[in-house]
Amino acid sequence: MLLALLRRYVQPYRGLLAVVAALQVVSTLASLYLPTVNAAIIDEGVAVGNTGRIVHLGLMMLAVTALQVVCAVGAVFFGSRAGMGFGRDLRAAIFTRVLGFSAVETARFGAPTLLTRTTNDVQQIQLLVQMTATMLITAPIMGLGGIAMAIHQDAGLSWLLLVSVPILALANGLLVSRLMPIFRTMQRVIDNINRVMREQLAGIRVVRAFARESLERSRFEEANRALTDTALTAGRWQALMLPVTTLVINVSSVALIWFGGQRIDAGQMQVGSLIAFLAYFMQILMAVLLATFLVVLLPRASACAERITEVLGTEPEITAPPDPVAVGAVTGEVGLDRATFSYPGADRAVVQEVSFTARPGTVTAIVGSTGSGKSTLLSLISRLYDVTDGAVRLDGLDVRSFDPEELWAAIGLVPQRGYLFSGTIADNLRYGKASATEDEMWDALRVAAADDFVRAHPDGLQMRVAQGGVNFSGGQRQRLAIARAVVRRPAVYLFDDAFSALDVHTDARVRTALRDVSAQAAVIIVSQRISTVAQADQVLVLEDGRVVGAGTHESLLADCPTYIEFVDSQSVHA
Repeated sequence: MLLALLRRYVQPYRGLLAVVAALQVVSTLASLYLPTVNAAIIDEGVAVGNTGRIVHLGLMMLAVTALQVVCAVGAVFFGSRAGMGFGRDLRAAIFTRVLGFSAVETARFGAPTLLTRTTNDVQQIQLLVQMTATMLITAPIMGLGGIAMAIHQDAGLSWLLLVSVPILALANGLLVSRLMPIFRTMQRVIDNINRVMREQLAGIRVVRAFARESLERSRFEEANRALTDTALTAGRWQALMLPVTTLVINVSSVALIWFGGQRIDAGQMQVGSLIAFLAYFMQILMAVLLATFLVVLLPRASACAERITEVLGTEPEITAPPDPVAVGAVTGEVGLDRATFSYPGADRAVVQEVSFTARPGTVTAIVGSTGSGKSTLLSLISRLYDVTDGAVRLDGLDVRSFDPEELWAAIGLVPQRGYLFSGTIADNLRYGKASATEDEMWDALRVAAADDFVRAHPDGLQMRVAQGGVNFSGGQRQRLAIARAVVRRPAVYLFDDAFSALDVHTDARVRTALRDVSAQAAVIIVSQRISTVAQADQVLVLEDGRVVGAGTHESLLADCPTYIEFVDSQSVHA
């Protein structure tokens, strides 16, 4: 999976990587040439007292070093650009795919793991790309070139390479095999700590209201401890690499000097050649170390690639058909024909054989107890979910025959929780209509009875909105969400208990103003407030996902016991 992911998203940066490769080749070859020059300085200059030769070779060594530094810096620069570009493209691909997910896929993954996969997981693979661009070429050239140059200096000591290099590679290979499952576990516990943090931050008011800080601290401590323990386990195995590598290198160096000294005494080798051989020996072991470092990154990057590929490989359930029907001028007639829906893995259907028609210029109210399927019904109409049986139609055409983007453009949905995005009020209203003018935005705010508190603020439409709209009251958020739908002037309005946070007076004002702007649109309202329901042209009563009553407020009071209970419960409460 990692290889396929790299092959796909590294492709635009092949030119940069080719430059990196060329620079790394030059830098590594220069590095390999330096010990030979150093050996010549010792044997041809120092040993015989030839100062001119020392100066000449010293200048040559300085030039080669300068070339090596320039190439190394260039390789890191271009490699970093390729790595960062790769990370940007991969994050964009994940974000685009997640943006197309239906509610089913979003719920299956969950927000915490999607955040981790988009940030931390991509970062791990991006680090691998950057390190690979600077080390993958260096390690083999340095290793093979070092072996060749060492043998060229003195073949009699080459047997030490056959002992040291395999020992170092085998020891580090065993350590890496231990790290692979640990890194998979680490990504899961990072997901978990993100989930706990999101829940605690989103529900901070509930935590404080019920004085459950100690419980939440223990929950976070548990998640934090799991991450700490996993990281420490991985760190212990990684920490073994440096002493093992150092031990092998130092023992090998001692052995090299010992046996090299014997060869010098026997007249089979010069001092300069021994120093050069030692330098090449260090470069060979360093190449093995670089390769090991890449292999250390590989397990975690592989685990992250599996998780990212899972997201990119998930096809959304809500997709456009091969030949979508052009929406054109939508009149707004909504019809459900024996619509049935079951959540994946559920024992029974949440909505069962619901049929009704909502015509333009009419208001349809949906009432029912908690869990009766009211909100799910609106999700089916707006195609956040697809029916498992039956059909949902708009202007007589199945909503599945439309391109989802065009379908959603014809619908103004106001969810029960009026979520606002960080920015300004104008930014949020333009979510409903990107080209909305100031006059259109003020008109929408007037309809939603939100123009008073917006005008009262000195910034007006440029009034700042915090993330989630937490700097507004619940009623203000709902009114701004209503305004966001109204500014679009859609053919179908869907209100999912969108008046619940409004007082009765404001509720009446908003509904009166809505009646004027939605005179040519179909309005479907989910509500638990009898004053809202009583004025609807038709009322649907849901119970356990089935329609148990349909008609006007007066007719249902005459022949629908469930509706009568609904009305009586509010009368008693009042």
